[in-house]
Amino acid sequence: MRALVIIPTYNEHDNIQQIVPAVLAAHPSVEVLVVDDNSPDGTSEAVQGMMAHEPRVHLLVRAGKMGLGTAYCEGFLYALNEGYDFVFEMDADFSHDPNDIPRFLAEIEQRDPNTGMLYDVVIGSRYISGVNVVNWPMQRLLLSWFANLYTRWITRMPIKDATGGYKCFRANVLRRLDLARIHSNGYAFQIEINFKLWSSGAHIKEIPIIFIDRRSGISKMSKHIIWEAAGLVWKLKFSSLCSRLL
Repeated sequence: MRALVIIPTYNEHDNIQQIVPAVLAAHPSVEVLVVDDNSPDGTSEAVQGMMAHEPRVHLLVRAGKMGLGTAYCEGFLYALNEGYDFVFEMDADFSHDPNDIPRFLAEIEQRDPNTGMLYDVVIGSRYISGVNVVNWPMQRLLLSWFANLYTRWITRMPIKDATGGYKCFRANVLRRLDLARIHSNGYAFQIEINFKLWSSGAHIKEIPIIFIDRRSGISKMSKHIIWEAAGLVWKLKFSSLCSRLL
C-alpha cells in the first residue's frame, strides 16, 4: 500500500519544515508531494533540502501563483502516473493534524453499509459531530458553516463539510475526473471535486476532525474565493439538471 499526501504551498517556508516530518512520522507507507507555486520565501528550497536525505519527499515547482485547485490537480496526475493507491489533500499550516492520517487510511478500507462497497473518499469533517473548529474568529466560522449549509441546500449533496480540505481518495476514483477541466480554487475546488465524485456514484464517508487555525503565515482566503464558491454551486446544480434532461 502506497499513499501520497499532497501539500500545496505558497510562502510556507516555516510550516513546511515542520509539517513534512510530522506527516512522514504518522505512517510508514505515506509519502509527501509538495506542489509549490514558486514561493519567493524559499519554500521549495527547504523541500529540496529534505529531499536530499529523505526519498519519501517529492516536489513540483510551478511557474507562479496559480492557485490551490490546479495545484491539487497536478498532484493528482502525479499520483496516478506514479501508481499510488491512496491520495490525500492536506494543508501545510497544521490546521490538519498529521496524526489523523492512520485513521483516514483505516476508514477508507471500510465498506459502505448500504452497498457493501469499499469507500472511495474519506472527508475530514469539521461539522459532522457539532462544530470542531479552534481559534477561528466567529465571522470566519459562521461564513464556513453557512457556506456548507448553502451548498447542501442547492446541490443536495449529503455532505456536512463540502468545503473542507483534508481528504483521502482511493486513487482509482480520481480517474473519473477530467482534471484538465477543473479550474476552481479554494472552497469552490473542494465543492466541485466532491460534487463530481458524488454525482458519479462514489462512496463517500465523513469522519470528525478537529480543525485548528494555522500556526504561522497568512491565510489565503479572499472575497474572490468566497464569491467563486457561491456561484459554482449554481453552476453545478444547473449542469447536473441539464445532463439529466439530455
